[in-house]
Amino acid sequence: MEQGKIVDLEDRIPKLKQQRRKKANRRLILLLSLFFSLIAVIAYIQSPLSRVKHITVTGNEFYSSEEILRKTGISQQTNMWKVKKTEVAAKLESLPEIKKATIQVKWPNSVFIRIQEHKRVAYLKNDPFYYLILDNGKVLGSRKLTNPPVNAPILMNFKEGAELNELVAELQKLPEQITNSISEIHYTPHKTDRDHISLFMNDGFEVSATIRGFADKMKHYPSIMSQLDPNKKGIIDLEVGSFFKAFGSEGNANVEKNQAKR
Repeated sequence: MEQGKIVDLEDRIPKLKQQRRKKANRRLILLLSLFFSLIAVIAYIQSPLSRVKHITVTGNEFYSSEEILRKTGISQQTNMWKVKKTEVAAKLESLPEIKKATIQVKWPNSVFIRIQEHKRVAYLKNDPFYYLILDNGKVLGSRKLTNPPVNAPILMNFKEGAELNELVAELQKLPEQITNSISEIHYTPHKTDRDHISLFMNDGFEVSATIRGFADKMKHYPSIMSQLDPNKKGIIDLEVGSFFKAFGSEGNANVEKNQAKR
């Protein structure tokens, strides 16, 4: 029995040595793989292959793609590993016109920049210039025109503050069709209504209204116009109810008396 056990152990020794050799070989292969992978990564980082090759900018209107790239500092000489997405997005979002910036790095050498800008809402006239107003109520001193803009209403006699912010919020509630039909909005407060405004429409009519609840009443402008003679211009009063007064007339022509229609 003892001799049999000794023989069995001797038979197992070569097998144990073989198993240990296999394990050692696997460790060696793993270490060599890690070593050569590290060498490959270092070589890639140091080579021109690791530089940004393709840069795509989308969603930008206020700024050209070249201006966006100058702000980010990214160029085709930039190493892909040095593109810090959070930092680049923060740089772009520091610009007043940009609401959100998203940076995507796609290996091996592409960078995608997606821009979401604030919307144009109106222009503020401050002689002799017209200043752009964004959807957050901010007036851009750097965005000024010398000629009257045609793609948004012009606001007169307004200053940055509560009234302007409230009007900008109301304008954003209006359908684009109605907003495009407004030529000018004058801030014309009086004793009984500190939020009174006077609108001059592209079709030649004038609208008397107040800032609070302006969008809800102005949404009915197309319906009101359908009841009027387009050749007979005048003032549409939306302050209390809706009624029309032709220019140069004493009497008023009532329009949409029924408040339930609103």
